[in-house]
Amino acid sequence: MAIASSIAANRFGLGARPNEVIPADQKGWLKRQIKEFDPAPQELEGQPSRSQIAAEFREYQIDRKDRRDAMKQAASTQPADTAFDPAQIEKVVNSLRARYVAAADARLSAALASDTTFAERLVHFWSNHFAVSIDKLPVLGLGGDFEFNAIRPNIMGTFSQLLTSAVTHPAMLLYLDQAQSIGPGSPLAQRIAARRNRELGLNENLAREILELHTLGVRTVYDQNDVTEFARALTGYTVGGMAKGPVQRLLMQSGGAGDTQFFAPIHEPGERQVVGNQYRQQGEAQAKAILADLAVHPATAKHIATKLAAHFVADNPPETLVARVEQAFLKSGGDLQAVYIALIDAPEAWLPQQAKFKSPWDWTVSSLRALNVRTLPGNERQTVNMFTQMGQPIWRPGSPAGFADTSENWAGGAALMRRVEIANRLAERSANRVDARTLAPLILAGQLSPVTGESIARAESPSQGLALFLLSPEFLRR
Repeated sequence: MAIASSIAANRFGLGARPNEVIPADQKGWLKRQIKEFDPAPQELEGQPSRSQIAAEFREYQIDRKDRRDAMKQAASTQPADTAFDPAQIEKVVNSLRARYVAAADARLSAALASDTTFAERLVHFWSNHFAVSIDKLPVLGLGGDFEFNAIRPNIMGTFSQLLTSAVTHPAMLLYLDQAQSIGPGSPLAQRIAARRNRELGLNENLAREILELHTLGVRTVYDQNDVTEFARALTGYTVGGMAKGPVQRLLMQSGGAGDTQFFAPIHEPGERQVVGNQYRQQGEAQAKAILADLAVHPATAKHIATKLAAHFVADNPPETLVARVEQAFLKSGGDLQAVYIALIDAPEAWLPQQAKFKSPWDWTVSSLRALNVRTLPGNERQTVNMFTQMGQPIWRPGSPAGFADTSENWAGGAALMRRVEIANRLAERSANRVDARTLAPLILAGQLSPVTGESIARAESPSQGLALFLLSPEFLRR
């Protein structure tokens, strides 16, 4: 019973608090979280609107244009007549960074306060599955909005709803350059080509990543022609007031700054064939029809089932587990609650072996929850700095594939040394109110080894005992 409670709290959730009581019906406890999950907890209140973020980014674009004009004039023989303040660009960028820092703090606060940690873990899983990166400046202020408004409200619906919400969010359209993609045969492109003798280009980034990462999986049932045709179907999706190119002046006149817009004049006309299916719809209906079919494709079911099993249970999950989750996906038409229940009910998910090495995010959140810490002390960039130091900066993966979810990426010597530094800092702050000898058996019920227990008991100081607990093999894994 004790070990099942630890599995429920640590493998499925974000880690137990010292005063938390896991019911004897651990599976029922996890299933209730599916119904009780709050997609908009109070910790996320006060986040800026997309129109506010777009206004700040627009200010940056205007200031950058002023800088270019000033540099051109300085290089010419004519005196500069543009008043340009180089500090203004830095001020706007810093404002966007502040939006990011505040959103990262809110994300951590929500994780620490949550009583539905299985659901909260699913938020983080899906946010990483549909990865965007704030390394691209237009996305800097939108990283939090993407998770809070595209991911969180949709994780308990169908995969089709979640997919469409995620891939058409402004952050995704800007990150993968879809906002600049224009159908070469679209009405606007034809007019521009005739007037300026310049062709406008199709961008395939979003189409490729949807097929390869978000739905069907790498090297499955699609080919390059499917990518191109899908990219043509996606033309029209752009972002008001934040994208580049000739469309923006027209979009600014229609309002909706910072929001996704489907602008029909840049949509590539014609029928499409994608992954063996014919699509005769026109405009946005065509893109939505393709997304709906991809969301329930058998290859998608296999891909999603494998990723969920690998995230929750083991880097190389049992085939029987993947099959259970896959069948639940197919039978329900991608109903995510049914998929989660299949995962909870699977006996393979309750094996006592701790097969998953915690990522920096998992380890830090579980450490803070174990120490009953609700907020991080220190400067306003504490959250961002800590996760950057550990190699998993929030909403900043190195590629659209998101952060890796396997032990080999997080268990190296250098990565562990960074955790030692963090563990010592956390232990020093908490040692005056937390006794590791009492805490360890509570958090690691049924999993604490005699060796670890003895090491903690023999620690030279309370803070050393806490650090040993946080760095123990049992706590590093789930």
